[in-house]
Amino acid sequence: MASKAPKQQFDCSKCPAYCCSYPTIPVTMRDLRRLARRFELSVEDAERRFTKTASDGTRIMRHRKDHIFPTTCRFLDGDDRSCTVYEDRPQICRDFPSSHRCGYFDFMMWERKQQDDDEYVPVVV
Repeated sequence: MASKAPKQQFDCSKCPAYCCSYPTIPVTMRDLRRLARRFELSVEDAERRFTKTASDGTRIMRHRKDHIFPTTCRFLDGDDRSCTVYEDRPQICRDFPSSHRCGYFDFMMWERKQQDDDEYVPVVV
């Protein structure tokens, strides 16, 4: 009998989108094709508009200024903290977190308990 996947122990809707503030969000060719199709662009145009090359040569998602973190993924809605391209998001975003727990969520919930404040957002810059 196949084992059941462990229950997810985090709630992204209560998070300010820590994972979207990663400075390096890798983008694959498959991700680019998905984004290009969504925006009715050529893959080359999608690559130029939505990504840049990191110092190590990796293709990564462009960022923009944010009111909580210094910068976040260009597709993060700054107000409701959700992904504006969720159905077409990069594979790394689809796979995150790679377990049933999210370290950022655990840290935030611990801090909220310490601060006795259900809205507290710990920001590490």
